[in-house]
Amino acid sequence: MQKINSRRFFQKSFDLRQWARKMAILAKALKFCKYGEAADVLELVQEQLPPPEKNQVLVKILAAPINPSDINTIQGKYPVKPKFPAIAGNECVAKIQEVGSCVKNLKIGQCVVPFVAGLGTWSTHAVYDEDQLLPISDKIGLAEAATLTVNPCTAYRMLKDFVEVLPGHCIIQNGANSAVGQAVHQLCKAWGINSVGVVRDRPDIQDLKNYLKKLGATEVLTEEEVRTSKILKEKQLPKPMLALNCVGGKNATEISRHLDDKGVMVTYGGMAREPIAVATAALIFKDISHRGFWITRWTNENCTAPERFEMFENLLKLIEQKQFIAPVHEMVPLEKYKEATKASLDLKGFAGKKYIFKMQ
Repeated sequence: MQKINSRRFFQKSFDLRQWARKMAILAKALKFCKYGEAADVLELVQEQLPPPEKNQVLVKILAAPINPSDINTIQGKYPVKPKFPAIAGNECVAKIQEVGSCVKNLKIGQCVVPFVAGLGTWSTHAVYDEDQLLPISDKIGLAEAATLTVNPCTAYRMLKDFVEVLPGHCIIQNGANSAVGQAVHQLCKAWGINSVGVVRDRPDIQDLKNYLKKLGATEVLTEEEVRTSKILKEKQLPKPMLALNCVGGKNATEISRHLDDKGVMVTYGGMAREPIAVATAALIFKDISHRGFWITRWTNENCTAPERFEMFENLLKLIEQKQFIAPVHEMVPLEKYKEATKASLDLKGFAGKKYIFKMQ
């Protein structure tokens, strides 16, 4: 009878188990092969993932939010055009499960977020390149990590890049209950800046005002109140040099009226789907400027710039210090994508809640 080499036997058994485990990675992903409404064109599919090679890593995605830009991409209305078939989603937080043989700076068990846009994140697992991921502390909350790279970064850059806003200064913004709006108020509080938020009226308006003030808003006004409020006219607060607009239409015109001489309005969204009407007198006599901002363009142009790493470091530090929290949100399973994608694009602006896929 042939003698069995126990060491070789157990090594082969271990190798077979490793091989079987790698081959057994089945990912559930939301894919689309044509443009249209998310509930109509998205399909939840299962696919087997290969083990990571060389500079690749296999990650288990823990949570991934639904942003309006994600829905617009699926509709074909966004400047970013994916190659079909495409996995939807642009943000997530994930944990590394396996690494390729040439991976140097990431290790199994680390938490990571996407470092580049357009990876496709509405999936339970994925294989990404090492340089497409940014490692973060596992002390960061699930919702905060999942929503780190779009809305907080948009708020951060708009406050930093257009006007020098110093402690004691004031900014004004509409859509103040949006995810970006909530981020703006928190950053302003952390940096000692006064922030005035404008929101649409609603039955629970006082509750909303109280919540935004708890986040850091100095004052919160409805669209009707901002037309008559004397908080800026009577110098209870300094006149803002910066206005942030995600609504458009008359709402944008009203907040621009409060800008100081040579003030700047930055537009980063258009929820009202109405053009911005610029007051002629403000342009001529106050020299008001209008600018636009798109975080994807900024990221592409500054992908490895020191300012970007500094931004992530500062944001993560604020989160760890409990000075910055995720926007109001609801965790939903991937299987409820139809209901969640429909609810996420609320044109009435009353929801004020972000939906986040929590992977099982």
